[in-house]
Amino acid sequence: MPPTATPPLHRRRSTYLIGAVALLLTTTSVIMNTASPSAYGAATSAPAVAAGVAPPDDWWGDTGSIPPAKNVLTVKVLNKTNGQYPDDQVYWTFNNETHSIAEQPYVDMPANSAGRMYFHLGSPDSKYQDFIEFTVGDDVFNGNTTRVDAFGLKLAMRLHAGDGYDVQVGEDYETFQESRDATWQKFADAMPTEFKSLTEVEKPYRILAPGSVPDFRAGGQYANYMSDYAQKVGVNAPTSDIFGCAGTLAGDPGMCSALNRHVAELPQDAWSKPENYYKDAPANYYAKFWHDHSINNLAYGFPYDDYAGQSSFVSHGDPQWLEVAVGW
Repeated sequence: MPPTATPPLHRRRSTYLIGAVALLLTTTSVIMNTASPSAYGAATSAPAVAAGVAPPDDWWGDTGSIPPAKNVLTVKVLNKTNGQYPDDQVYWTFNNETHSIAEQPYVDMPANSAGRMYFHLGSPDSKYQDFIEFTVGDDVFNGNTTRVDAFGLKLAMRLHAGDGYDVQVGEDYETFQESRDATWQKFADAMPTEFKSLTEVEKPYRILAPGSVPDFRAGGQYANYMSDYAQKVGVNAPTSDIFGCAGTLAGDPGMCSALNRHVAELPQDAWSKPENYYKDAPANYYAKFWHDHSINNLAYGFPYDDYAGQSSFVSHGDPQWLEVAVGW
């Protein structure tokens, strides 16, 4: 997201309540927080799984031991770095507090407006960092993982509510099982020529969203990558504004999402059908990658990716706990 843009939770003109996502169980070894290497989130030998599949239930650990919240809900941070970082080098920051999960894995989350929780690996100010965002009411959680700005760390969330609602969003199980180098290379291999610089500008810390790289901004070699397509459907906007849903598209989630997904030339009732998305260029192939490698193919790849319910946004009343898995 360009620096002047606001987070998706601020930008949303309407929200889409994502229904309960079925947990797709696969056979794997249990990964527990013990004094063995698995205390560092180490992955044991596991069978291959398809893209888009959620982690198995036991991957999330002993949810029954999560302490009840005194405020709205309890947040538990999990080390899923596959042995790359011990618990005392996995940090979270919220509400002006920073702790490693070795000293404090839980946060008793109060009601708050447009909050963020940041995660760092190695040190509290490490450049290996990422975040989730949320708005928490007196008895409701609204939040999401996001790739709107960039990919920094693998993240997944599991929200559980008092009525049994239980949903997972974020990077899929396959992505968490592989190394950072493997994910980085998989992304690079999936990109067309125009998107190759996304992995280079802030390597090795972040893969940037296309609206933030010079190639797609004014004066860049691909500054007209999306704008020529947009003009064919009557939209005059620079490529960076299309990727960032900014400028004239800031108040038009339907058209902005249709342009990013390359369905703007189709009848409007086809804009809400995922089977039509990303079939032709130009398109936001950065966003496509994160959809392809996220649980149930839901991801926030650009600011209005919640149009037609395609984002990783979750919302439910009477929340009990939220687990956040931090991967490498």
